[in-house]
Parts: sequence; C-alpha cells; structure tokens
Amino acid sequence: MDFDLSEDQQALAEAARSLLDGLASPTQVRAHISSGEAYDAKLWRSMAEQGWMGIDVPEQQGGLGLGFVEAAVLLEEVGRHAAPAPFLPTLLAIGALCEAPDVPEATAWLEPLLSGDAVGCVTWASQPGVIRAEPAGAGFLLFGGSDPVVAAPAADVGVVGTPAGVFFIDLDQAGRPRPEPAMDLTQSLGWLRFDGTPALGLGGPNAATRLMDRAAVAWSAELLGGAARVLEMASEYAKVRVQFGKPIGSFQAVKHRCADMVVDVEGMRSSTWYGAWCLAAGDPEASLAASAAKVWCGDAAKRVMASGLQVHGGIGFTWEHDLHLYLKRSQLAQVSFGDASYHRERLAGFLRNRVESGAPII
Repeated sequence: MDFDLSEDQQALAEAARSLLDGLASPTQVRAHISSGEAYDAKLWRSMAEQGWMGIDVPEQQGGLGLGFVEAAVLLEEVGRHAAPAPFLPTLLAIGALCEAPDVPEATAWLEPLLSGDAVGCVTWASQPGVIRAEPAGAGFLLFGGSDPVVAAPAADVGVVGTPAGVFFIDLDQAGRPRPEPAMDLTQSLGWLRFDGTPALGLGGPNAATRLMDRAAVAWSAELLGGAARVLEMASEYAKVRVQFGKPIGSFQAVKHRCADMVVDVEGMRSSTWYGAWCLAAGDPEASLAASAAKVWCGDAAKRVMASGLQVHGGIGFTWEHDLHLYLKRSQLAQVSFGDASYHRERLAGFLRNRVESGAPII
C-alpha cells in the first residue's frame, strides 16, 4: 500500500509552495500585520485565481472536483507560511453549503465564495446549549455566543455548527463582529453573538458531524504545516549557532530535541493525511480518523513549538524572530473546533458506542 502523495498531489504542493513563497514570505506577512487589514487581498485574489476555494467542490457546482486530500495539501502549505488569508474558514463554509442544494438562499453564495469575491467564516458550539436554534417560519433564530471565530470581522457569510445541526447566516444582514485583539496577528478574529439572529438550516446532526470532521482535519493540516516549518528552522539554526566552539546541533541534548520534533511532525503528517483520505473516500472511519488527527496534531504541535523555542534560545523569544508567527498561530489552531481533550472525549464516545453494540474497536 502506498501511503505517499501521488505525483499530481506532490505537484500541487510544489505549486502552492511556489505561490506562497512569492506572496507570503515572512517579510510580507509582517508587512500585512503592520497594515492592520483583515487579510492580504493580493494573496487572497491569487488563491482564488488558482481555484483553491473549489479544490474539493464537484465540477457541476463550479469547483475543481478533486478531493479533501488535495485540500489538506493546500492547507499544509498555508500553515507552513502562516499565510494571512481566510482560506480555511472559507473552504469549510463552501463545503457546508455544497451539502445543502435545497437551500437556494444559502447556495446562492457559492459562486462569490468560489471566486474569492466573498469570504466565509465557520464556528462550532463546543458545549451543548451554548448556541440554541429555535424554529421560526421556514428558518431558525439563533441565540447564544460562539467561540473565537477566524475571519468573522471580514466575512460575508457564516456557518454555525452545533451538535444538533448546521446553520447559515448572512453577515450583511446579521452584522459583523468587531475585530478582537489576539496573539495571532496573521488572522482576524471575532466573537459572533446571537440574539434572535435569523438563520437557515443546512442539515441536522449528520451534517454537523461532517462539518466537525472536515474542520478537525483542516486545522490539523495547518498545524502540520506550521510544525514542519518550525522543525526546519530549528535544524537550520542548530547547524549555524556556535557555542563553546561547536555548532549547538552537535550537542546531544539538542540532537534529542530535534529528533523528537521529527517523530512528532511525521506522526502529524500520517494522521492528517489518513484523516483527509477517509473524508475524500467517504470511509466509515472518517470521524475516528479526524478526531485522532486533531488529538495528535494538537498535542504534537505544542511539543514542536516548545522544542523550537528551546533550540533557538533567547532569540526565539523575541517578536522579531519569525518563530513567533508560527507559535502564536499554532496556539489558535490547537483549540479551534475542539482541542485535544475535546477530541479525546469524542473518540471515547465513538468507541463506547461500538463496545455497547458489540462491534470491535480495532
């Protein structure tokens, strides 16, 4: 069995890296942060021109008709560059809309989202009852509040996931939240508040499960990209930083740090790609694989970032060093759509149901 990416997928990764190297270098990311804009409009337009938003959307719905593995390839490169563009939330919003063809008021937004003329955001009610949906005519009224939502201050539409179902809101009508101060300055962040906010239903519990699965793998892919880049930065620094007359990479303690980072990053890659493959193939293990990926990537990313700081020493703690771009972005990704503890509980629930039904858990 071949667990590597295909030649086409590798070519996609190389093309994505080339585009982002040219438009989202650390210097350009820092320039965007200084601008105060919600996202880099030039980078966003280039992503849209390459068809990134429709990477796993069927051709009959205006996309490229590839799959979620290809989406994960792009997300890994976005994470690798800490790219200041709302690609992940818009991708997830498009996926939710594609599954609700019988809601024309919502799917009318597919074309502007795919073309990059509109931006989407997605949130999840991590605790039951945090967001309530009450039927109202042909739609719903939402009450409650969200976790921090990436891209919400700049988004045109929002997708709201709860254990009971998935809902669509038009932020032109409902109102956008103001940007909130956050450690991760590469992305805009806001809290959605619902006080009888009109919404449309996109699906029930099964749609909510699919949204969570896609989001867990998507955030895992971003975590993988960032961790892989920090590993590279640490190993490069260990070769050139001299202490006691020798490169610090020659010291056993530093070697062990870097070796542990390799193990973590490769584990992140395996779990993320498997989760993406399960989603693309419609495998019945998709929910298990998605949560397993988020658990592994959430925990491993913490260790990789900590080791990256240790290898860099004092310089790594300064804002002027690029390590901080990845450290702070990783901290947000670790908790988005459930942290590692949340997904351990989710996995335990799946396995408990299997045991109770007499089905094997392996």
